[in-house]
Amino acid sequence: MLTFPNIDPIAFSLGPLQVHWYGITYLVAFLLFLALGKYRARSKPQFGWKADEIDDLLLYGVLGVVAGGRIGYILFYGLGDIAQDPLRIFRIWEGGMSFHGGMLGVFVALWLYGRRTQRTFFQVSDFVAPLIPPGLLAGRIANFINAELWGGPTSLPVGMQVACDKAGDLCQRVGSGINPSMSVPVHPSQLYEAALEGVLLFLILWFYSSKQRPLMAVSGLFLLGYGVFRFAIEFVRMPDAHIGYLAGGWLTVGMLLTAPMILIGLLFMAIAYTRHRQTA
Repeated sequence: MLTFPNIDPIAFSLGPLQVHWYGITYLVAFLLFLALGKYRARSKPQFGWKADEIDDLLLYGVLGVVAGGRIGYILFYGLGDIAQDPLRIFRIWEGGMSFHGGMLGVFVALWLYGRRTQRTFFQVSDFVAPLIPPGLLAGRIANFINAELWGGPTSLPVGMQVACDKAGDLCQRVGSGINPSMSVPVHPSQLYEAALEGVLLFLILWFYSSKQRPLMAVSGLFLLGYGVFRFAIEFVRMPDAHIGYLAGGWLTVGMLLTAPMILIGLLFMAIAYTRHRQTA
């Protein structure tokens, strides 16, 4: 069984300024988006994108993911915390970003960018979809460094021993108390998500979108792939303590938010290929 490496969430300090790993991983995500987007635009000119357009597209995406991710987290998971500490909404470096909220924020940003460049929403989203998983990978690595979003207890070799002072209230929730000298073996669900939503989903989308596909198909595959991976991992990921399971000792908020993504992804792909066949 592995042992949590106990990484300091603060990467380095510059005088009074503390630079957190959380911020660095987001910067890496945005740089990867920029690099991959420019590469795709240059190598696939038939897709109708220019490399210099990616800079503006990134700006729209950054605003969408940060605003949407934070607002989504507050609405879906943290209304009680914000009621007690309203300023926490601005302390992003402490963690607390919702993928589903960030996704909705990005949707709004892509729609606005499409209006500006006279493209449809799906013309933009199909191009952007393969560029998102590296950002998800970076975000899950940040969750791991911050020792947040752990999975439930496990005795499997892939489990990770986490000291109770790094696992928040997780030790208390699984019956191990809160003695800092104790540890609890749990699923490193952040790493599971990094592997599936970050690496595997990127490979699937990158190679699938390397050829021209029917409009909506790439966007649909993204929603379907992320939805399936996230829904599966929710079975081992511990729900937020202040929310818990919604029903049956297994149903989580993440499942409720993710299940529609699977259905919508399937619908988008069905519509895309139905229209393609009719056109052909």
